Amino acid sequence: MIAEVLLVLAGHTSSLFTADHVIQPAFIPLLHPGEQQCLQALGQIASRYHKVKNSTASLSRSPSRYIAALSAALSHILKDEYEALVIDTESKILARDPAYVGSASFVPLSSIRACFSEWDAPLAALESLVDQLEDREEWKPGPLIDMLLARSHTGVHRIADILSRLSIAVQRVWRTQLTAFLVHGSLAPVDSLASDTYSLLEGSMPSCVSIQSRDSIAYVGRAIGTVKAAKWARQLPRDLAMEHTKLLEGVLPEEQHEFDRVVTQIRTNVSEWLWLNVLTQKDVEDAVDSLANYFLQRNGEFSLSLIREIERLKLSRLTNRSGATSMIREQDLNLALLRASLGTTAQHDPSLSHLRFNLPSGPIRPLLPSLGTVNPKSKSKSINLLSQEATQFDDLLLGTRLHLTYTVSWPLDLFLHPSDLQIYAALFSYLSSLRKTHTRIHTCWASLSNAQRARRRWTGLGEGGTAEDVEVRRGLLRCGWGVVRDMGWFLDTLLGYVMTHVVDVEFRRLKELLGNPGSGITKRVSAGNLNAEGNDVTSSSTYLDFTTLRNIHTTYLERLLTGCLLSNPALTAIIRPIFEVCERFVAQVERWGGDVLPALLFEGSLAGDGAESVGALVKERWAIVAEINGTLHTLFEAFYEQLSLSTSQQPFTATQDASKSILMNASIANASSFHHHTTTTHSTFIRRKTNGGNGGMEGEGEVRRHIERLLLRLDFNGGFSGVNRRKESRLDGEDEEGEEILKQGGL
Repeated sequence: MIAEVLLVLAGHTSSLFTADHVIQPAFIPLLHPGEQQCLQALGQIASRYHKVKNSTASLSRSPSRYIAALSAALSHILKDEYEALVIDTESKILARDPAYVGSASFVPLSSIRACFSEWDAPLAALESLVDQLEDREEWKPGPLIDMLLARSHTGVHRIADILSRLSIAVQRVWRTQLTAFLVHGSLAPVDSLASDTYSLLEGSMPSCVSIQSRDSIAYVGRAIGTVKAAKWARQLPRDLAMEHTKLLEGVLPEEQHEFDRVVTQIRTNVSEWLWLNVLTQKDVEDAVDSLANYFLQRNGEFSLSLIREIERLKLSRLTNRSGATSMIREQDLNLALLRASLGTTAQHDPSLSHLRFNLPSGPIRPLLPSLGTVNPKSKSKSINLLSQEATQFDDLLLGTRLHLTYTVSWPLDLFLHPSDLQIYAALFSYLSSLRKTHTRIHTCWASLSNAQRARRRWTGLGEGGTAEDVEVRRGLLRCGWGVVRDMGWFLDTLLGYVMTHVVDVEFRRLKELLGNPGSGITKRVSAGNLNAEGNDVTSSSTYLDFTTLRNIHTTYLERLLTGCLLSNPALTAIIRPIFEVCERFVAQVERWGGDVLPALLFEGSLAGDGAESVGALVKERWAIVAEINGTLHTLFEAFYEQLSLSTSQQPFTATQDASKSILMNASIANASSFHHHTTTTHSTFIRRKTNGGNGGMEGEGEVRRHIERLLLRLDFNGGFSGVNRRKESRLDGEDEEGEEILKQGGL
């Protein structure tokens, strides 16, 4: 009977058990209850082994190399451990080992049961595993590795060990595929990790591979594959390919941090080789020039022309009676781009074809500017609330969210990444909103001037009206002029600061660093990199390597964000309401026919009862202008106060909650992915002062000087300082009853 039991445990059939491995009823009266229990438990082990063995043989014929590798590893484990245990147990029984044979004459079933009890849980887990594998016709490597790793996370050591080895077997096959893709740019005909366009297929990556590593894998594989397909004279050096292969052979994807480090190192090496051989400096400089001209609006005539075209498009849609053609679509905006370029230096610029407008909310109907008022009692409260949230400017140009995109093709996308383009798009929204508001205020000024000249033809030196009404009309007109003057002065100051002290200065610094990489920039040379002539690059070379290029550009964007005040949520929460107040005032003036004063013949311009009093229309406009004037100066004072506080905040570029800011999220993600493993000794971050030479990267101090220049521009005549002093005086008890609206407006 013992021999029969061992044959059953080895996977053979026997008359002791039925087809479902239950003890034959005829044998039950002959067995002790304890023997029945032991024999039934051994039959259960044999049943599970038989099931796992047959399923493994079936799975080994799968066309998937990952399932085949798992089946081979499982067969190897069963053969070397379980089947070896059966043979070893039989040999010990035949040798009358006292651990199995009692009194050298009989073998208790309990001793065999105890010997095979260690396989109870493992075989149950393996049976469940093969059932799950057979339930699906196709297994991608990603979900397969995830499933094996999840099953290996158990407190039963033997189960964890077996499933971990199965997972490693599958990961090794996946690593072989990955090596072919990363090192040689090769795509397997079966179970490929990427498509023909070198984009990663769904399910090709296990979840233990981070998003950054997935991006790097796609980036490197596409770069190597494209260079190989192009059959360029210069291919990735053999020594560098061997080094990358060796690095990959030492890690598995389940070792997440080490795997990320290796993939990042490979990406860095390939990036630098590409910079020396594929992506030339001229390509980078052309892209930087193009982005600065259109996104940073260094091409001023095109920027103004584009704003005029969008305003003309909105007007044409508002006056169109047809519902279908009153909508603004993306193709209309892209056509406006082309029209705006006519007659400007952008007309024959080939990079203009890379620009596209995107409407995230889809086609829209244009809206007129809002004429709503703001409650003066809630102005300061609203500013404080807004300062805790990120402020966007992408809806001020058109009235709805509008994004300017830039099409990046290979190999330029080796240098420009989506996070960079998001920052450029945010800067464009901000600068275009500022320039549009500035243009509208100038148009309003011209409208008021024309109305004043026309009025003087009939009223001489006065404003017309009765003896009492003329003073009120004169005050209303002067206050309106004062509001427009203050708006124009602030927008002139802010626009001049942004374009002169920030955009132009930072752009010139970037161009200088691109043209002279040795100016204070510590260069890094990776082992195995070759120059264009195929010679080894020595440490004395002065080329601009790819990592340093990325560092310079990332710092350039960070400094632009900080200099333009976009990295400070408290300031942007004040700037946007200033733009909105300016837009509202211009819209009111347009609604009033281009003049603050109502014409003398308008209904309500004079008192209706014939008395010497002020007309209702004049009073109404007085109230609106006074409210706008008060709101505007409250915002101006809050802006200057917050700007002054920002110069003493540490760190200078930190936001109150970076997770709420799209701009800073893009900047931080961009910086972390390209700076985390950089071995340069010269940090180009602006968050702290560098130690290794200036080289045009003065860091936080230079950006702080940008803000100080703006403070000097705003308070050149001591106006804001005087306001603060008057506030302090009023707190000391001085009388303020004599202040009037004209005095508050600076008149």
